[in-house]
Amino acid sequence: MERIVIVGYKPFPGKEAELLELMKVHWQILDRENLVSDRKSIIMQSKDGTIIEIFGWKSKEAIESAHSKPVIQKMMNDYAKVCEYVPISDLDESTNLFSEFTPIM
Repeated sequence: MERIVIVGYKPFPGKEAELLELMKVHWQILDRENLVSDRKSIIMQSKDGTIIEIFGWKSKEAIESAHSKPVIQKMMNDYAKVCEYVPISDLDESTNLFSEFTPIM
């Protein structure tokens, strides 16, 4: 059963452009590994610069298996160099009934 996730990536100072480059290929890498559903990512930005992504994993098992794949480990290491993961509850927008973000991709 598909699992929809929402993740926040807060870029390190001066790393915004590098993070956006990674975001351009994130879903495609997961798709090549047969881990995501056909649902394309929605990528947007909060007013504090955090990039938010919404996408669908194929299943809970796909999420669990992702971390054992070398290509996914490399991608996660690349992300760790340019951002930190933050809960979306940390974003000011999350306190609004209708949370608004700026679309990016």
